[in-house]
Amino acid sequence: MKQPTIAPLRRHPVLTTFGVLALLLVAFVILFDWNWVRPPLERYISTKTEREFRISDLHVKLGLTPTIRMRDVYFGNAKWSKDEPAMAKIEALEFSVALRDLPEKILVPRVALTRPELVFERLPDNRKNWILSDPSDTSPSKLRISTLSVDHGHLRYIDHGEPFVLDVLGSTFDPASQEKVKDADAKPSNNRYTTQYDFKGTYHDAGFSGRALTGDVLSFQESGVPFPLKGQLDAGTTKLAVEGTIADAANISAIDAQLRIEGQTLANLYPFLLLPLPASPPYQLQGHLVLKGNRYTMDDLAGRIGSSDVTGKGAYVDQKPRPLLTADLHSKLLDIADLGPLVGVQTRQSGGKPAMSQSETSNRPVAKAKEKAIDPDHVLPAGTFEGSRLQKIDADVDFVATKLVVPDALPLQSLKASLHLHDAILKVEPLDFGFAGGTIASRVSLDAREPTLKSDVQVDLQRVRVDQLVPDNETIAKGAGRVGATLHLKGTGNSIADAAAKADGRIAATVVNGRISNLLDAASGLNGGKVLALLAEGDKDIVIRCGGVAFDVAGGRGKSTLFVIDTEQTQVLGSGWFDLEHERFDMTVAPKPKQVGLLSLRTPVRVHGSFKKPDYEIVKGPLLLRAGGVVALATINPIAALLPLIETGPGEETNCANVQRTVGGAAKQAGGASKPAAAGKGRTP
Repeated sequence: MKQPTIAPLRRHPVLTTFGVLALLLVAFVILFDWNWVRPPLERYISTKTEREFRISDLHVKLGLTPTIRMRDVYFGNAKWSKDEPAMAKIEALEFSVALRDLPEKILVPRVALTRPELVFERLPDNRKNWILSDPSDTSPSKLRISTLSVDHGHLRYIDHGEPFVLDVLGSTFDPASQEKVKDADAKPSNNRYTTQYDFKGTYHDAGFSGRALTGDVLSFQESGVPFPLKGQLDAGTTKLAVEGTIADAANISAIDAQLRIEGQTLANLYPFLLLPLPASPPYQLQGHLVLKGNRYTMDDLAGRIGSSDVTGKGAYVDQKPRPLLTADLHSKLLDIADLGPLVGVQTRQSGGKPAMSQSETSNRPVAKAKEKAIDPDHVLPAGTFEGSRLQKIDADVDFVATKLVVPDALPLQSLKASLHLHDAILKVEPLDFGFAGGTIASRVSLDAREPTLKSDVQVDLQRVRVDQLVPDNETIAKGAGRVGATLHLKGTGNSIADAAAKADGRIAATVVNGRISNLLDAASGLNGGKVLALLAEGDKDIVIRCGGVAFDVAGGRGKSTLFVIDTEQTQVLGSGWFDLEHERFDMTVAPKPKQVGLLSLRTPVRVHGSFKKPDYEIVKGPLLLRAGGVVALATINPIAALLPLIETGPGEETNCANVQRTVGGAAKQAGGASKPAAAGKGRTP
């Protein structure tokens, strides 16, 4: 009766064998303890990496993307590390591996860490302790982590090359609970944030700290998954706040966030951004930051620098051999004092303390970073430029200010500047100011390829109106005419004062189509009789036929080659010198009336002293001679005492054509040439 049952099994022995094996395999998988392979696995990894590796428990869930769970993980650090014996100590580790991507790369779609203590290190020669093959291998790692979640973790990153040290404490929390969120501004909203990271560290000797909130996971390499981020960073007096999304935390590939930053000076950002931003007054800026590929863009930029507003947009491209910064900025109202630190002039912080200068924000030792002492009797800025910063980046920046606020009622009205920095050569062209109804058109070049900067400065004063130069002086304000001037100086030095002290070049200025007060002309020649007549009959304008000054500059010292102002009634001749290194000058001006007059005490006037504290005096020699003549003749005849006070009119007509040729470009910048008198009657001054 049992024969029919046994026969089928005997007729299919192969199927029977496979069936038995399948049952045994299922039983093996069900009953298999993965801890049986733990000891050989520990020995293999320890031998392969030359580091100690051990775990207390191992479990694997099989599949095309198997999931591995470990407990009490210990992984030793690289032998060259001097900081920590362990690279990783983790209470619980769970991760998955995509088998289909092997062996080209090790793609880990997900990592979950419970109470991890991690230490990542990088040496200046690019050795990294997270490279799991040969410890001296500097090739790119094949390991790719897509997402990471952390529960009560501590990560320490040390980059010995930058240098950069970062400590991060991370933990997850219930969004419904506010107990772990101490900062009211950092509270989660709409359940977007479930993980909190507190961090602190140093970068290029600059300390920082902060807090960040994220979602359940952080996305890493090749995930393409942005995660929400809200955080704040404090670095000294610099504060940064950000809210938006970021993709690939370990090697950021995308950013879309609102950014707000404020601090005491923009120069303090240099250690973090390696941007040669100028020292500035306290600032506050905000905008929309986007990263696509290697290009960062800042749109809707708005804020204040000092008391000046600024709006616009900018971009930063991370490229070789140097990154590129571009910006298009505008200001409705610019306080010119806020630009002081840009040219080495020290300004004040809130509270009256001196603002940080550029040299005080570099990463050199403090003793070498001290600002060069500025003599209070000097006016040329002595604040030093950090030329090495100009070697780190290329830049193209345009800036327009509609209205200027200027100290001491200078007639500056507007500003337009275009900055170009390429291969450590900075050119600011144009650098144009609206000035007294005309323009100050400048071109500045700085060559920072050597430790000592080479400078080339050209300034053209174009069609400046005489009546607006000193608008508060009614006598001068009644005058007319246009002034033109040219300045071209080349020098070497890391401050304006140093460069000026070694400058070579030429300075020239002229006035055309001008008129001045007849009273002022009479007073300049100390012609008392004419002054009395004008006071009685009323003042009137007289024509300035021409005027020009020119100085040749060598080694920071300028010597006059031309100094003349010619009116209808007076020829004023002068000569002198100035010293840019010691900031001193000495000029003598001699008015020579062209007409006979009474009560004239005509004598040269000497103007001299420092740029900061100029002084003047009447040259007493000619004046004493006339006074002596008055006394001598008075003893003979009181009427004869007036003879020395009679002006004989030694002034001659100036050859204005020669004046215009001598001042050259300055005459063109004035907007034309005055009409000279007949050449036969004039003479070269």
